[in-house]
Amino acid sequence: MRQTLLEEKYPVYSIELDKNETNCKSVDEILTHFRAMIESNPVVKFIGIFDHYAHTRGLPDGFIAPEIRDAKNIIFCFGKEIKNPGVMAVRPRSIGVVELEHTFAITFLEAPNPAANAAMESWTKALKRA
Repeated sequence: MRQTLLEEKYPVYSIELDKNETNCKSVDEILTHFRAMIESNPVVKFIGIFDHYAHTRGLPDGFIAPEIRDAKNIIFCFGKEIKNPGVMAVRPRSIGVVELEHTFAITFLEAPNPAANAAMESWTKALKRA
């Protein structure tokens, strides 16, 4: 996984998997994998799936790069503590999955909780066939 700054301010973890590097054949299959990981963790709560592709395509002035075939987010929360009001700004979490012609791009924003980052990174790396 790579760590980069998106637009010079958002710390993002990302990986692109060639379609032949994973057993998953679609964005929905990848989201099923993430949902299983979320539901197997007693601290994490599944919230939903957001079809960003359909939403953007439905907007009168929506734009989707031509190489993007599908784009969805899985939304969940690791929050087992609310230490102050500010923590609400970084919750819930989301992992984005985008299908391109030959790859799947998977991204998530760095969480302030190192255990959450480690879990999301582990879940993502588990998609890669050994």
